[in-house]
Amino acid sequence: MRISVPVKAAAQRLTLPFLIVVSIMLVVFGKTDALLYDGLRGALTDRIAPILQAVSQPFATVAGGFRAISDAVKVNSENAELREENARLLEWQEVARRLAAENAELRELVKLVPQNEVSSVSGRVIADSGGAYARNVLVNVGRTDGVQRGQAAMTGEGLVGRVAEVGARTARVLLLTDLNSHIPVELEDTHERAVLDGDNSEEPRLVYLPPKVEVHVGQRIVTGGAGGVFPPGLPVGVVSAVTGDLIRVEPYAELQRLELVRVVDFGLSGVLPQSLAPPPPRATGRGSKSLDAAR
Repeated sequence: MRISVPVKAAAQRLTLPFLIVVSIMLVVFGKTDALLYDGLRGALTDRIAPILQAVSQPFATVAGGFRAISDAVKVNSENAELREENARLLEWQEVARRLAAENAELRELVKLVPQNEVSSVSGRVIADSGGAYARNVLVNVGRTDGVQRGQAAMTGEGLVGRVAEVGARTARVLLLTDLNSHIPVELEDTHERAVLDGDNSEEPRLVYLPPKVEVHVGQRIVTGGAGGVFPPGLPVGVVSAVTGDLIRVEPYAELQRLELVRVVDFGLSGVLPQSLAPPPPRATGRGSKSLDAAR
């Protein structure tokens, strides 16, 4: 049965107005009865939710698998790092044990004797008696602070000199460069003994070296401990010039700009007499004289 052309044309002309009317009715219906519209939308969402969950489940499973793999790789990496660190710690532990054993053996070998108790007091330089014929300073600590004649005066760089005179609240320090300063020293690397002899210049001389001892610029000079005035090993200075038999030593401490000094009691000051002994015979260079001439 065929529809006539006029009927078909009439249907086409009515379709668009019909759809417009239906749309307007839906809009008006949604605005006038919002609760009913929300209920229908909620019911539709409830119907679709299981489908969406079922579709998303494989993707969630795959994502969880990737996270598990990533976590496993991270844990394996951390375990490898921990194993390496543990191996390094075990190596250091073995080194520490070996050094402790060697230290114990060395102590047993040399029969180490503990040093005397060391005490010190800091003082400020309040006067400088330096000049053409003297190299000494006055500090504001004295007998009431435990200072005694013969104690070492030092800075952070090295030895400054020794306490020559002590009052109740002040002390006079004889510097290394003073004409009356004669300090038993030694070459740190060869342990050859000598005397650091002040001559009122900025760099004292190194005298009474054994014959045929080679000395070169840059060698470190430390106290030798001879005579019991200073303990061995205190830093004194460095060889600055070697001209024939004349050897000059540059003190580590800046003696021209002293502000603070530390007077150190090594427990050896009692070996000095209360009065100053006369200076030893002057020497112009190296010789075979013993260090007794400098004491």
